[in-house]
Amino acid sequence: MSRSPLTVLSALSAGLLLALSTPAWAQSHAGHAGHATTPTPTDAPPADDGNVDHSQMDHSKMDHGSTDHSQIDHSTMDHGTTDHGEMDHSKMDHAAMGHGVPKATSPTEPLEPIPAVTAADRLAAFPPIDHGAMEHAPEIHSMLLVNRLEHWDGQHGTGQAWEASGWVGGNINRLWLRSEGERSDGRTGSADLEVMYGRSVSPWWDVLVGVKQDFRPADSRTWAAFGIQGLAPYKFETSATAYVGEGGQFAATVEVEYELLLTNRLILQPLVEARFSAKDEPEYGNGSGLNKVEAGLRLRYEFSRRFAPYIGISHERLFGDTADYHEAAGERARDTRWVAGVRVWF
Repeated sequence: MSRSPLTVLSALSAGLLLALSTPAWAQSHAGHAGHATTPTPTDAPPADDGNVDHSQMDHSKMDHGSTDHSQIDHSTMDHGTTDHGEMDHSKMDHAAMGHGVPKATSPTEPLEPIPAVTAADRLAAFPPIDHGAMEHAPEIHSMLLVNRLEHWDGQHGTGQAWEASGWVGGNINRLWLRSEGERSDGRTGSADLEVMYGRSVSPWWDVLVGVKQDFRPADSRTWAAFGIQGLAPYKFETSATAYVGEGGQFAATVEVEYELLLTNRLILQPLVEARFSAKDEPEYGNGSGLNKVEAGLRLRYEFSRRFAPYIGISHERLFGDTADYHEAAGERARDTRWVAGVRVWF
């Protein structure tokens, strides 16, 4: 059928007007059969997607539920263009996304159940205790220390000497025994024995009170004794004892020892002892004031803590009237001796 030029011109004019009035997105969907109704210009989104301000869009009025996502071909979407770094995750409701419910990836029960503990297992882990092997230490202790048992060779002869102490009791209260003496040319020049009660007044010091019995020189006599002994600062073993005798005589003895460990077994022991008297006693060979000072140096080797032989040197000097009394009896006021002996304790 042929059409007149006027008809064709009218149709072209109507089509051009329709094309100009129809939005671009409607034109792109015009070929789809599912869109039967042409949207109005007021419902159309802006043509330039790059300039869309989504913050001004009212998403509450959009019908998101009508979209059938199962029909969308996700393989054709460009997922790489999404900038996740600009997404504000703090405003997302992660609880609604199901992130708080982890999926069970392992069984709740162990693959190999733990067996129940039996009586045999408990017995193997906690064997019965042999109380016989856990006996407490006795409350009463004792020790005997022979600090010096030696032979000496001096400028004016040879002789022997001893010094020993021992105790029996507990940690606080003890009974002390102390003795020392000397022999020369087969004759006992001096010997004494002290019996004293000792009480610990600190971890390092004991207070002593008791009696002392002199057997030599001259006639024997008895003294009331009281003193203190212990470990002074810097590990100096110190003993100071005062004696009160008949007729108001007063005497005192001070002794200081130190042990210098050259090795664990080789020990050097310096010693200083001084004696004092308040009154002259010519019959006993003692003058008033400082009577005698002895200084010694002994080197011992401990084969064990209980047995240690030693060698050393000792020097004695008498002072004042005491020196005069001994010189009048044919003795010297000074003497240097080489000593050799043994130190033992039980």
